[in-house]
Amino acid sequence: MVNLKINGIPVSVPEGSTILQAAKVANVRIPTLCYLKDVQCVGSCRLCLVEATGARGLVTACTYPVSEGMEVRTNTPAIRKSRKTTVELILSTHKKKCLSCVRSMNCELQKLALEYNAEEDRFGTDHDLKPIDDLSPSVVRDNSKCVMCTRCVAACTQQTIGAIGPQNRGYAKTIGSPYGVSLAHTPCVNCGQCVVACPVGALYEKSNVADVWGAIVDPTKKVVFFTAPSVRATLGEAFGLPVGTNVEGKMVAAIKQLGDIKCFNMDITADLTIMEEATELMQRLSSGGTLPMFTSCCPGWVKFAEHYYPEFLPNISTCKSPQEMFSAVLKTYYCEKNGIDPKDLFVVSVIPCTAKKFEVTRDELGHYTDAAITTRELAKMIKEAGIDFVNIPDGEFDTPFEEASGAGAIFGATGGVMEAALRTAAAKLGGSGAPIEFKEVRGTAGVKEAEYKVGSTVLKVAVASGLNNARKVLEDIRSGKKNYAFVEIMACPGGCINGGGQPYVHDEIRNSIDLKAVRAQALYDYDREKKLRTSHENPAVDTLYKEYFEKPSSHKAHELLHTTYTKREKY
Repeated sequence: MVNLKINGIPVSVPEGSTILQAAKVANVRIPTLCYLKDVQCVGSCRLCLVEATGARGLVTACTYPVSEGMEVRTNTPAIRKSRKTTVELILSTHKKKCLSCVRSMNCELQKLALEYNAEEDRFGTDHDLKPIDDLSPSVVRDNSKCVMCTRCVAACTQQTIGAIGPQNRGYAKTIGSPYGVSLAHTPCVNCGQCVVACPVGALYEKSNVADVWGAIVDPTKKVVFFTAPSVRATLGEAFGLPVGTNVEGKMVAAIKQLGDIKCFNMDITADLTIMEEATELMQRLSSGGTLPMFTSCCPGWVKFAEHYYPEFLPNISTCKSPQEMFSAVLKTYYCEKNGIDPKDLFVVSVIPCTAKKFEVTRDELGHYTDAAITTRELAKMIKEAGIDFVNIPDGEFDTPFEEASGAGAIFGATGGVMEAALRTAAAKLGGSGAPIEFKEVRGTAGVKEAEYKVGSTVLKVAVASGLNNARKVLEDIRSGKKNYAFVEIMACPGGCINGGGQPYVHDEIRNSIDLKAVRAQALYDYDREKKLRTSHENPAVDTLYKEYFEKPSSHKAHELLHTTYTKREKY
């Protein structure tokens, strides 16, 4: 341990710690812009400069190591002047259309400018308006707002994609895709990790809000929403509620106040996915099918495999994602049952994921989803409608798609799909004494492995979240180093609860708590409180099979609930 003082406060931290880490222990705030825990630490923005004994001049707190007896000052006049000047220089090349910006009132640069009384035009406005790249179905880039923090580049690099990076040098430096092409023409997997890493409004999702509002006021349309499992655990953050607050009831009530809307629970088709996927796995195990079988509910992971590991496409489950299963069920079974012309039903998916926006454009999925909006977009609609979200009384999902299992809810956390599938497989193969919880596949570790005896079958399984970890697992399988029966992969680190469409979280919060773990715990708590905890016991799913699909893996199920994959170019 190293002993030092931060603004006169004694603190002890492990050897090798940085001043920024020591300041956190001392409960002293040091501003940052380019730093993001677990993503990037380069000291390039210079906003975390501090004074430290033994150092020449000001040093970057995020990179400078502590030493025994060091005394650090974080708020001297020289430091405050330096930070103010730095913010003003950043503002001089930043397109300051703050009132109409997607990050207005939730922008890290805006917050710093207010804190340091920065003059926005002290150094003039010396920038060219750059064209907005909006060709991607998921992500929009506005380089006129880029502050060159490179957090987006670090996030994309961490995902081992490299669809964006720095170009040119010095004052001419910019962030873009190779050869200056649009993001849409790269092997971007649309995960949106660059969006949640960006501290300003240079990156954001392509919005479908106007389309949804249009459908709501269209008298010829019947509008239905369904919400993904993780949205209940994150939507509250957009309204100032603590991270990890379960707002399912408020979410449903708010959606219904947007207009004449029915709101359904996507956890039901998470359960339906398990029925189809577990059946497929058991068929592959018994018939010598392609193993290991990979989960298919994450469109970012699927597109990643199509670009970088096409030899593994036969290993991916043919099941559609819960989003696409639900839309298919609504445009067929639900419309037939209620005498609705499918073209008059406007289906809106509320998802934590920007890759789902790409997914709805895939021809092989049938174009059943009319609009996919992120958690952030739903929050925007609720605010635009003037709804008092925090104080709204709880609502309930509409019949016949209201009640789902806890297994469906934990889909939103890494390991959740695996655990849900194991619950059903264990019950089918192992009988009534089968376990409900499989804690070995829980947690936010990038790669998790486990081995279970399910009936007479021994299953070796693996879970990976984050595409860097997916690569590790795939390379181990490719080389023969590892041998699994079933593998879950989620593109976003931590799974959907950390998806690219989740609410913006300031770096100070992201750097101080394990965001992924806190959000995931809300889903596990929700599951633990449910009476129904296995997918195969869901009455709504049982009804779907009895009235429409007959049984898992039937001809009609394959026609509507399964899909195919396509090899794509790497570059």
